Amino acid sequence: VQLQASGGGLVQAGGSLRLSCAASGRTFSSLSAGWFRQAPGKEREFVATMRRYDDSTSYADSVKGRFTISRDNAKNTVYLQMNSLKPEDTAVYYCAADSSYGLRTHQREYDYWGQGTLVTVSS
Repeated sequence: VQLQASGGGLVQAGGSLRLSCAASGRTFSSLSAGWFRQAPGKEREFVATMRRYDDSTSYADSVKGRFTISRDNAKNTVYLQMNSLKPEDTAVYYCAADSSYGLRTHQREYDYWGQGTLVTVSS
């Protein structure tokens, strides 16, 4: 499975961005998906996840109510809609996937990773 993340960029605080993660080699409907981020000088942290069989979701407290993870099976793509962005959301964002059935919030639980896409939020 190969994952390709895109959609990062520079946005002002309060603005929105939508990140995309396209999969090849396997349909995303058969995978659980997650988004993680890594800010400069910090460890990679969990952002959001969507379970494979019922699309249940889970979010980090820091993004709950502002970010939404979704999938489009026809496009074999998972999205992260980010609204009300804050400067502290600045990070490289990574998408990930695995074959498990659970809501996975730890990066070690994911088998497949995309390259990062940089999100910069200016104040």
